Amino acid sequence: MGSVLDLAVGEARVGTPGWLWLAGFLALLVVAAWAALALVRQRRSGRHLQHRLQSAATQIDALRSRDALTGLLTRAEIEATLDVAAIACDRDSRQLSLLVVALDNFRPVNDGYGMRVGDGVLAAVAARLSRCVGDAPLAARLAGDEFLLIVEGGLAAAARAAEAVLHAVQQPLQVEGLEISLTASVGIAVYPEHGSRPRLMAHAALAMRSVKFGGGAAYAHFDPTMAVDVRDQAELLHDLRSAVERGQLKLYYQPKIDARSLQVTGAEALLRWQHPKRGMVSPAVFVPLAERHGLIRRIGAWVIEEACRQAAEWRQQGLRMRVAVNLSGHQLRQDDLVDLIEASIHRHDIRPHRLTVEITESVAIEDTAHTRAAFDRLGRAGLHVSIDDFGTGQSSLAMLRKLPAAELKIDRAFVTDLATSADARGIAQAIVQMAHMLTLRVVAEGVETEAQRDLLVAMGCDELQGYLFAKPMTPAALALWAADDDFTGHGVFRPSLFDPTQAAPLDG
Repeated sequence: MGSVLDLAVGEARVGTPGWLWLAGFLALLVVAAWAALALVRQRRSGRHLQHRLQSAATQIDALRSRDALTGLLTRAEIEATLDVAAIACDRDSRQLSLLVVALDNFRPVNDGYGMRVGDGVLAAVAARLSRCVGDAPLAARLAGDEFLLIVEGGLAAAARAAEAVLHAVQQPLQVEGLEISLTASVGIAVYPEHGSRPRLMAHAALAMRSVKFGGGAAYAHFDPTMAVDVRDQAELLHDLRSAVERGQLKLYYQPKIDARSLQVTGAEALLRWQHPKRGMVSPAVFVPLAERHGLIRRIGAWVIEEACRQAAEWRQQGLRMRVAVNLSGHQLRQDDLVDLIEASIHRHDIRPHRLTVEITESVAIEDTAHTRAAFDRLGRAGLHVSIDDFGTGQSSLAMLRKLPAAELKIDRAFVTDLATSADARGIAQAIVQMAHMLTLRVVAEGVETEAQRDLLVAMGCDELQGYLFAKPMTPAALALWAADDDFTGHGVFRPSLFDPTQAAPLDG
């Protein structure tokens, strides 16, 4: 069988004049030539398209190896780099180190100034971290505000690099016209000393988290006990979730004493967890755990509700005190925090100024949009706002004037050293004078000796709180203590606070 062209030529030869046959033949040749040319162009176009696709794929792969925001390697690319480096270390009997770097308190930057400023901070930090490891592609962004660096050498080289990282991060950043200061937590794992290649990154991250738990702004290298701590933390978190579900958390109350009359004026609600196996677990242990794993919102709401309920119950018994609850930085960032508080005090028919909300100085001085808005709403709601742990932060007089606070609580560290340290006495005296200039009341916590009490009274401190007067106690114990006419301790309930014969009015 011939081709289509051969058949067409054969049919044209039969009974056809010569000139007509020749014209037809030439026309067929022209058609065939155009068809061949179109086929060549199509093939060339196909090859060109394939080339463009391959080029685009190469560019996409190149982009995938870099984080779009910071320009650093991605996690996948740094792991591939680490694989090659580990093989080289095995071959040449050398060491390498991983540094996992996490920014401390980065979330308030995002929340307060917005994602644009937050992204600018991350990009600026990334540039500084790159300089800490030279020009080689040895820095990556793992996720969010966490980075990873590869350093040649063992623990000594890693420690030098970690110190350089801490110094680089803590230098003030200029972003969008703002000056922002941060610190970082750095975890170190050395290969092969601290584990196999697949476990190395996880071990560096464990070391970083141990620094975070300790307050940040430092570095630590991996220790095998850290893995045990992680398992313990996981078990404790599971038990904490169960405790919240089963209502195992309790509030204890520690009285506040008027410094001049030594009469009880209020009580601070303190969260306690009686673990069925571990016994009493300190809030310093389980509250940070609740904050990291999203339980603090539910726990905080329960504390507010329970404190208001207890205040209402005491009021019906004739005991009228201002009850204080502690608010964390996480709670202040809740948009519905003040709505939640107002709903609780209305539900239990409590006047707002009967509830004190205590906020640590370190949280209060966070000049972020969320913090400012929260303070404004707390003030407008008529709540009694107290700045806790005062003296340990960097509050200025101008900042204190802006806050709708009614009182300051002197940090217990200064109270502890009052009798032995002239510096502590000077700081405490200055706090009292400054607070009174701003018409703020002053509360001293951690009062344990009569010498401390006498010094604070002489300074003009308004209220005292501590073991000298009473330890934290259950609501029932506090009510019994109030009703005990034979009580001979260091604090007494004045008649205006406790009248067992009739229910007290709301504001009596």
